[in-house]
Amino acid sequence: MIGLVLFGTFFLLLLVGVPVAFALGGAAVCSLVAMGGVGELSLVPNVFVASVSSETLLAIPFFILAGVIMEYAGISRRLVDFAQACVGGRKHGLAIVVIVAAFFFSAISGSGPATVAAIGSILIPALVKQGYEARHATSLMASAGSMGIIVPPSIAFIVFAVVVGDYAGVSIVRLFVAGIVPGLLLAVALGLACLRLPRRTATVAAGGPGAARVTDPVERADGERETDGEAPRTTGGFLGTFAGAIPGLLVPVIILGGIYGGIVTPTESAVLAATYALLVGVFLYREIKPRHLYRILVSSASQSAVVMLIVGAASVFGYVVTVNDIASNVADALLGLTDNRVLITLLAVVLLLVVGAFIDAVSALYLFVPIVAPVLLEVGVDVTTIGVMMVVNLALGLITPPVGINLFVAAGIAKVSLVEVVRGIRPFFVAGLAVILLVAYVPAIPNWLPDLLGF
Repeated sequence: MIGLVLFGTFFLLLLVGVPVAFALGGAAVCSLVAMGGVGELSLVPNVFVASVSSETLLAIPFFILAGVIMEYAGISRRLVDFAQACVGGRKHGLAIVVIVAAFFFSAISGSGPATVAAIGSILIPALVKQGYEARHATSLMASAGSMGIIVPPSIAFIVFAVVVGDYAGVSIVRLFVAGIVPGLLLAVALGLACLRLPRRTATVAAGGPGAARVTDPVERADGERETDGEAPRTTGGFLGTFAGAIPGLLVPVIILGGIYGGIVTPTESAVLAATYALLVGVFLYREIKPRHLYRILVSSASQSAVVMLIVGAASVFGYVVTVNDIASNVADALLGLTDNRVLITLLAVVLLLVVGAFIDAVSALYLFVPIVAPVLLEVGVDVTTIGVMMVVNLALGLITPPVGINLFVAAGIAKVSLVEVVRGIRPFFVAGLAVILLVAYVPAIPNWLPDLLGF
């Protein structure tokens, strides 16, 4: 009965347009009242505060801060220039630049929407100028941004490690390493999908005489930064763009090298990343001025507040699920239908694809790790494969309507309708689905590298 109240209220609130965090919290409150009256509501602040006070989760706001600083510092633009110098001159080269640049920035930000926002304003107009339809350019950018929650450092892996701790221990470091190969596979799959994109004759040949270029970011009247929307420049050739991109390329080396080497914890590495980015932006690139600091802090604080509000509300929701044995009852029901590992895994994949279309990754992990993880563990799937499979599934949710947030961010940048973007997403969705199935059914893909490195 409590399970019906909990999930029924949650989905009802979602259907009427209530934001996910408030839908989670509202459903949990209604269930607590149904359990024991108004007096049970005293549990809400205790569970909420305890969940967001985790030292491990402290890494999330610092990684968000680091991503915002790097965007203002011009690191994203220099990474795009370097990617253009590497592969931009080939057929469909600019489309491949999108994927390469998104992979680089994903290794910095840990967020899908942040990756789209950081490089989309540069590359979406450039793709259109090079002859791609606006819907394909926008859907490509949204799809490439989905690597943001797979390639380490990943906010989603941090959340999974925290939530799954009650069922099976797995370190954040192991999950970070496990995400590298699937991230590369997704990049390759998206690259292959790009080769089939229709393309009109380019307005200006990439890399040729008179090639379009990106100007330095300028300040708009509303205080936001933008570029002129043209294609990345290649002034200085490969060595010049590589030299300019070195500080940005060093960010994942510093973050992941420090973690893997046991020098810093994931939380400390997030602080280190934010500090390093600020020093690069102020003293090396000199693009961050004192007047930018207020906007940087406000932007990162607002993004962090959204994530942590979801974490707190989802924790209260999860508390209700736990005390009423809802997760174990669902697990027993599924195992009662079949104990076939292949079928159970397929059911989990389908469930997460549906869930990802309606709920963001952080909320989905808090809601469904307690349900999915015990079932998959029972049929012999290892916890690393479960974590990577769930995160890759939810990464695809970032480009799945109706609530695929990457679609909204990319459509807003390109100023095209969401319907048009969805029409262009099919080849990239198929590519992502192929990677999900590989990760789910070939455990060596997520486990090979962490086992090789001894994590």
